[in-house]
Amino acid sequence: MKTIYLIRHAEAEHPENIEDFDRPLSENGHQEARKMAKHLVDSGCNIEGFFTSPAKRAATTCRYFAETFGNREVTKVVDLYEPLLTDIISTIANLKITCNSIAIFSHNNGITEFGKSIDESTPDFPTCGVGIYEINTNAWRNFQEAEGKLVNFFKPKDI
Repeated sequence: MKTIYLIRHAEAEHPENIEDFDRPLSENGHQEARKMAKHLVDSGCNIEGFFTSPAKRAATTCRYFAETFGNREVTKVVDLYEPLLTDIISTIANLKITCNSIAIFSHNNGITEFGKSIDESTPDFPTCGVGIYEINTNAWRNFQEAEGKLVNFFKPKDI
C-alpha cells in the first residue's frame, strides 16, 4: 500500500510586475502552511518523500511541511509547475524511491484533476488543501493501474 498526499500551495500574493512563477506566499499563506503541516503531524500522518513545483509559492509551502516533518529533503520537479494530468502521473510513476508515502505540492487545476482521476469524490482543492489517497500497489511505477481512494481531505478553514 502506498499513500499520496496531494497538497495545493498555500495562499499567494498577486503583486504587480512579478512573474507568476515568482509569486510569494501571502502572510495568511505562511500561517496556513505552518498550521496545516502541524495538523498533519498531530494527526499521525507520515510523509517520507517531498516533491514540489519549483514555483516560489509551492516550494515555500513544501518547505514548511518538510521542516515540520523533521527537516526532510525536498525534490523540485519542473513538471509540477502548471501541470497537466500526465505530468503528475509520470512524475509519480518514475519515482526511484522505496518509501511508502509521498507529498506532491503543486497548483490548480492540475492537482484537482489528478485527485479526481484517483477518486472522483475528490473536492476542488482550496489553497493549502490536502487530499490523502491510499493506492493499492507496492511499487510507484504501477500506481496508475492500481485502485486508489481518497481517505481524508483537509481544508485550512476546517482545522
